[in-house]
Amino acid sequence: MKNIPISAAIGLFLTAMYFIGAIFAPLLAPYGMAEVVGDVWEPSSREYLLGTDNIGRDLLSRMIYGGRTTIFVATMATILSFTTGSILGFLAAVLGGWADQLMSRTVDLIMSIPSLITALVVLAMVPVTIPVLILVMGFLDATRVYRLARAVAVDINVMDYVEAAKLRGEGRVWVIFREILPNALSPLVAELGLRFIFMVLFISTLSFLGLGVQPPLADWGGIVKENKDGIVYGIGAALYPAVAIATLAISVNLVADWVLNRTTSLKGGRG
Repeated sequence: MKNIPISAAIGLFLTAMYFIGAIFAPLLAPYGMAEVVGDVWEPSSREYLLGTDNIGRDLLSRMIYGGRTTIFVATMATILSFTTGSILGFLAAVLGGWADQLMSRTVDLIMSIPSLITALVVLAMVPVTIPVLILVMGFLDATRVYRLARAVAVDINVMDYVEAAKLRGEGRVWVIFREILPNALSPLVAELGLRFIFMVLFISTLSFLGLGVQPPLADWGGIVKENKDGIVYGIGAALYPAVAIATLAISVNLVADWVLNRTTSLKGGRG
């Protein structure tokens, strides 16, 4: 096994730190998520390492709990979008004909409306809860995964080994999961990292606009919204979650690029 590149190692380390922080948030946070512990926008100190927020809550604790919420929602929405989009995309490629046309034109119709606008309209009409956010984000993003999965599967579906499987009498489920899916992993893995980051940005944007994670729950976009007025006075409380989002995006992309390179090289070696 080749040594891990330094960029991938950095990405793995930062990503692991964020996920460990999300999993063990109650153990790592020095204060409660909504606990008021000091004055408004206190500076960094030994007691409050990142200072306090707009109503006197410990900003470090809010950041840790906010990371937990952001990463959980983004992860679950990404899993939902990839499960739904990949299966439907593979199925459309295998079925072909009118079924493929019906599914593809429906996806085109949904994609013709910007995802943010659709999400805002839907969330304005229903109670905004974590499960609702995951469902809305997951199904909207599944359209993009569908297009990629279908495009890859259409090419794979005409390969000799797929035709041989069909001639052996294998069913569509076998063809999708045993023939198409293993050979479509490389582009899907690369897209997985991008879609996860898109979900992080999506939930942060919704929270900043007031239709994402609702108080007293914390997430990084909500923390930016709560503390944005402090920037005028030279208070950087809103910058910490922005830096967290940026570093998470970079680290996940570094890991995704490394995994893509490994899967591609392994395929080439078997060829």
